[in-house]
Amino acid sequence: MDSPSSIGDSTRIAARSSMIESIRGCGLKGMRIDKEELKRRLLMPQYLRYAMRDSIRLKDPAAGESRLLGRGNSVTAAAPAAEDGEEERAPESPMVVFINSRSGGRHGPTLKERLQQLMSEEQVFDLSDVKPHEFVRYGLGCLEMLAGIGNSCAKECREKMRIMVAGGDGTVGWVLGCLGELHKQGRHPVPPVGIIPLGTGNDLSRSFGWGGSFPFAWKSAIKRSLHKATEGSIARLDSWHVLLSMPAGASVEPPHSMKPTEECTLDEGLEVEGALPEKTTCYQGVFYNYFSIGMDAQVTYGFHHLRNEKPYLAQGPITNKLIYSSYTCSQGWFFTPCSSNPNLRGLKNVLRMHVKKVNCSEWEHIPVPSSVRSIVALNLHNYGSGRNPWGNLKPEYLEKRGFVEAHVDDGLLEIFGLKQGWHASFVMVELISAKHIAQAAAIRLEVRGGEWRDGYMQMDGEPWKQPMHEEFSTFVEITRVPFQSLVINGD
Repeated sequence: MDSPSSIGDSTRIAARSSMIESIRGCGLKGMRIDKEELKRRLLMPQYLRYAMRDSIRLKDPAAGESRLLGRGNSVTAAAPAAEDGEEERAPESPMVVFINSRSGGRHGPTLKERLQQLMSEEQVFDLSDVKPHEFVRYGLGCLEMLAGIGNSCAKECREKMRIMVAGGDGTVGWVLGCLGELHKQGRHPVPPVGIIPLGTGNDLSRSFGWGGSFPFAWKSAIKRSLHKATEGSIARLDSWHVLLSMPAGASVEPPHSMKPTEECTLDEGLEVEGALPEKTTCYQGVFYNYFSIGMDAQVTYGFHHLRNEKPYLAQGPITNKLIYSSYTCSQGWFFTPCSSNPNLRGLKNVLRMHVKKVNCSEWEHIPVPSSVRSIVALNLHNYGSGRNPWGNLKPEYLEKRGFVEAHVDDGLLEIFGLKQGWHASFVMVELISAKHIAQAAAIRLEVRGGEWRDGYMQMDGEPWKQPMHEEFSTFVEITRVPFQSLVINGD
């Protein structure tokens, strides 16, 4: 057994490594950022800030027009005259920030205060107060309305707008999903998104060069993150639509990324075996990193509930990971209880999977290996706090399996399996790759109960308990969203 001193040394080494990674990720080496110069680049004119704020509060894009008229200015003029030394022209990089105060170590309030000092109150939104869809509908709608009546400053701010998200993968995905509505409505351009990593995993952040965690010990890190967001290049990211169809009457509490929907038509290119229920309940959502079903989602579900019940345990990414690892050991992924049949934990007993491969319109049945307890459909190279379970595969292996090199914008998901906790642990430390199953342009999962009454699913780290019916199947259909999201590179 390790001595207390050796355990303490290990913890300090892990903390120091995480700190170093944070410094590198946030670009703390090199240049000094002048606070006032940065503020001039980010700060929108006061009348536009207040106009957006009024529109969001009153849930009316036209509510902000009074701020323009109230300055004694014609609505057709370029911009009202400057007041109190305020610049009347649009800033070089107008920006808003969304903060999830509950993400990671719950440092949101501290970060919010510092950001408001660098920008303004009206350009920093706490997600507990202002939801991203409200900003899209009313905040951006206000700028579009003012631009439409001839205000060139509002027009320029709308066109140049960039957005930062302070939170974990689920929070970033939430904001990206709401911005995706702009594509559907033809409201262009769609603002690109940068990331301040506050979550536990932060795989989206790592994938685009923003680091794995945020170093709150350095105020300058915030300035440098905002500076990078103003100059970073724009990358494209695939997103994936999930349609969940289940027999009506089942009680389910999906995450905020899944919404009820009346549109519940499954792809007719694949016939459904067995009877269908007369009525169904359907949800839909979008993910950017991964969707998974099985034991990993069950462990995450339990961890989230534990963290919500005892928030004092969540003091930061390292603490979260230690608690998560401990919780994993207690869930039977490492040691299946002797009183139950280990085979019942294999997904093969409850799951049938079909996929559409690249450049193919036909569904293909993919057998689920009997040893697999968790299946993950992965879009990024990062999973589980920066790991690469798919691995860096050699060209010969790719050709042999009919795979192609994985990219975040290639229109494909990498599907792999995890067998049990021991296998997952070796995968997470990258001693081995996960069990490769397929690459797919679309996926359909069919689950049905029996010995299992509940299954567990998650999207981008947001888990839920999924009831399973003995007589009727529950379906999950995953297809690529026809437009790509825009993400700011932090490198």
